[in-house]
Amino acid sequence: MAFNGQNIIPAIRNPKQLEIFLNGHCLYGVLLDAHIAQLKNLMELVNKNHKKILIHADLIQGLKGDDYSTEFLCQEFKPYGIISTRTNVITKAKQKGIVTVLRGFLIDSQALEKFYSIVMKVNPDYVEILPGKMPEIVNEVLKKVNIPILAGGFIRTPKDIELSLAAGATAVTTSNSELWDLDYLKR
Repeated sequence: MAFNGQNIIPAIRNPKQLEIFLNGHCLYGVLLDAHIAQLKNLMELVNKNHKKILIHADLIQGLKGDDYSTEFLCQEFKPYGIISTRTNVITKAKQKGIVTVLRGFLIDSQALEKFYSIVMKVNPDYVEILPGKMPEIVNEVLKKVNIPILAGGFIRTPKDIELSLAAGATAVTTSNSELWDLDYLKR
């Protein structure tokens, strides 16, 4: 089962949120907005607490979004997964045996069609669609690509989570730490 049934994935933006994640019941999380010089210490804390992290490669300050930086992240830090909007990053992470999440910003129909073609080209393990607060689009994307969906962006309430999951999302990602430990949403 994807993410061991965890359907709310914390999106960690700062040290306080990292502390909440490390002390919470969620096993999986997404690391956002970190500096390359912080990664070693952050990953040591994550590993010490027996958690699994997906690194958002596009948001790591000090890294260029190329094959070498992806290889560096995979080999040096051994994350559970890599999230990116870049096809080359997803392709390299797949080669390294890391779980891949292709993130797409679906702002209009043209962006949606382009996203479909990119997904078919790189075949990631998961796709994350933003904004995730669009149940009809979550369902449409799932039917079209047949790849597990993560819904993120504007997930602010338990109802947002319920609607995304009911539409077919495997999980939601949210930086709203008040939503991270909602046990009643477990499948």
